[in-house]
Amino acid sequence: MKEAIIDQTLTAIIRDVEIPTPQPGQVLIRVIVSGTNPKDWKLPKWEPDRILNQGDDIAGYVEAIGEGVVNFRKGDKVAAFHEMLSPNGSYGEYAIAWEHTTFHLTEKTSFEEAATIPLAAMTAALGLFQRLKLPLPWLPADKPTPLVVYGGASAVGAFAIKFAQLSNIHPIIAVAGKGAPFVETLISREKGDTIIDYREGDEAVRAGIRKAANGIPVHDAYDAVSEKGSYLNLSAVLDTPGAITVVLPWTDYGSYEDIEIRRTMVGSVHAPPAEGQTLGDKEFGAAFFQFIGRGLAQGWFSGHPYEVRKGGLGAVEGALKDLEAGKASAVKYVFRIAETEGLQQ
Repeated sequence: MKEAIIDQTLTAIIRDVEIPTPQPGQVLIRVIVSGTNPKDWKLPKWEPDRILNQGDDIAGYVEAIGEGVVNFRKGDKVAAFHEMLSPNGSYGEYAIAWEHTTFHLTEKTSFEEAATIPLAAMTAALGLFQRLKLPLPWLPADKPTPLVVYGGASAVGAFAIKFAQLSNIHPIIAVAGKGAPFVETLISREKGDTIIDYREGDEAVRAGIRKAANGIPVHDAYDAVSEKGSYLNLSAVLDTPGAITVVLPWTDYGSYEDIEIRRTMVGSVHAPPAEGQTLGDKEFGAAFFQFIGRGLAQGWFSGHPYEVRKGGLGAVEGALKDLEAGKASAVKYVFRIAETEGLQQ
C-alpha cells in the first residue's frame, strides 16, 4: 500500500509499505477520505527527527479487526481517530485505530464530512467537559453559564460552540476574525451569544468580552488558539476563580492569580487513567465518540466545512503548507485516497 510521511520541511514522501495487521483491540480501516489538522505541520517542525504518517482523521470501511474487538466487523462504514505519533495513520490506503476511538457512520454522512470530525471534535469535548467541567449535553445547564470560545471559526472552536449549544451553555462569547460569518451560523443571538472581532486589537477584545457578559460573571474560557496573546486576553477578563483550557503543548502559558490554565491534549483518550482514578479520558472518549455518531445519524450534529484537495496523497504537502501559511479559515482540508497517482485499486 502507499502512505505519505512528512518531514520537517513539510515534504510529503509517498512510499510503498506493507498493509498493517490490527493488534488486539484495534481496527484496520481502508481509508476513503483523510482529514488534516494543524498539528500535522506543527509536529514535524517541533520534532524534526520524527518522520511519520501524521494523519489522524480517518473515514472509510473496516477491513479487519483485532482480537477482542466486538463492536465492528468487516465492511462497516466508520470514522476514527488514529493514535497520534503512532504508525499507520490516515495518510495512507489503510490506517489503524483503536476500537474505542472508532464510531459507526450511516449512509447519511459523507466520508468527506466525517473526516473533519474525530481529532477536532474530541479536543473540543475534552476541553469543555473533562477540563472545564461544564454541563454535559444530557444534563444541560439550567442557568446562565457564560463561556468564551477564542478562535470560534477554527474546527476545535466551532465544535466547542456546537457542543456548548447542545448543553444549553449561554451566553457564548465567540472571538473570531474573517471566519465570523461562519461563526454566526453556530451561535444563538436570542440567547445572548455574540462575536468579538480579534482584528480590532487586544483592548477591544477585552472590552467586548466584558460588555457581552452583561454583568454575569464569566469563569470559563476555551482557548482554541492558545497563542498570539489569546490566553493573556482571557486571563485579563475572566472572573475569579476562573479556568482557561488551552490546546498547544510545550507552551509556557505563565501563571495568573486565581485563573487556572488547564491543558487539553486529545492524545489523552489513548492514555490510562491518572493515578488514583479508575476512569479517565479514555472512557470519556469511548462514550463520546459514540455520542457523536448518534448525532450524525439523527441530524443534531454535523461536521466542519471542508475543501477537497485534489490528488489524494499527492495533495497532502500542499494542504499542510497552506495550513502553515494560515490560509484555512472556517474550513478543513480533506483528500480522497483513491485520487492518488499510481494507486492500484
